[in-house]
Amino acid sequence: MRKNMQSAASTGYKIIAVDDEEGIVDSLSVFLKRSGYDLIGVTDPLEAIERVKNEHFDLMVLDFIMTPIHGDKVVEEIRKFNKELYILLLTGHKDLAPPLETIRKLDIQGYCEKSDKFDQLLLLIESGIKSIAQMNEIKRINDALSDTLDKLEKAYLDSVETLRYTVEAKDPYTRGHSDRVAAYSVLLGKHLGLSEDDLKVLRVGGLFHDIGKIGIPDSILLKESKLTDDEYSEIKNHPAIGAHILCNAEVFKDIIPIVKHHHEKFDGSGYPGKLAGNDIPYFARIAAVADTFDAMTSRRTYRDSLPLEIVTSEIERCSGTQFDPEIAKVFLDILSHHYDEVEKIMEEFKS
Repeated sequence: MRKNMQSAASTGYKIIAVDDEEGIVDSLSVFLKRSGYDLIGVTDPLEAIERVKNEHFDLMVLDFIMTPIHGDKVVEEIRKFNKELYILLLTGHKDLAPPLETIRKLDIQGYCEKSDKFDQLLLLIESGIKSIAQMNEIKRINDALSDTLDKLEKAYLDSVETLRYTVEAKDPYTRGHSDRVAAYSVLLGKHLGLSEDDLKVLRVGGLFHDIGKIGIPDSILLKESKLTDDEYSEIKNHPAIGAHILCNAEVFKDIIPIVKHHHEKFDGSGYPGKLAGNDIPYFARIAAVADTFDAMTSRRTYRDSLPLEIVTSEIERCSGTQFDPEIAKVFLDILSHHYDEVEKIMEEFKS
């Protein structure tokens, strides 16, 4: 893996590190160059803004507490002219980090505490490079699209399948899972009376909802034992990572709300935006029910699939808290009176 990262970095990925302590910049430079990366260090945050404005960088490692301005102000200025730069924020301590609302608002992809070893930072950088590579591929596909509707549709669906297979190769659990989530979402959409165009968005959004897992380290994604709090926090980044990967392609704009918000909860306790009620995009509320249903009815390394009565009871219990109550009601009706349609999907997309 490190060998691949060296190859990727040497073919044009540019990293800029910003910290007003020259010793930190020097240490980062030595460590990352030893790991195969070419890094430019800057100690003046105002200079860093100008360099990003005038040069191309793929990823920024940014200290939070600096003079004359803090890291969040640096990001705020950069986001005025650059929405694509992948930014990792360094903090001296978690308590000194900006609030999550600020991190989300400024589209900061991740942050970690400073450490002498930089191991966690290296994992985040490797994940970031993977995401950037996927984002660049999306841009390449988008730039190459023909103006004709037929070619646009074909390129759209082909790119969905290509990237989805990339995720499935990384995470065996997603094999079949994304297909079923897509199919359950469409089934639910039909019973909600949605149009064919809406059903198409639900289908593709379901197929693509976990694309952000491409940016999660394998050591976490494939771990069979219980995740630590930090590892679970890393997993929770996948919706935002997925949205970031897709954000530059016009053809994906309709499914981004599904990708980014399928883990929001109706009571506002979900992630990444802690959206509540009707503030959660409607299609994401549909996908949330489909995603949870498949998670409960699928066999995992640590448990068997759950019986239907337990699954039904759990959806009823979480109606109005985790799930939109109207959508949950329709899905419960499907389970009660149209379960043959659900079984057909399970049979078609066996894991």
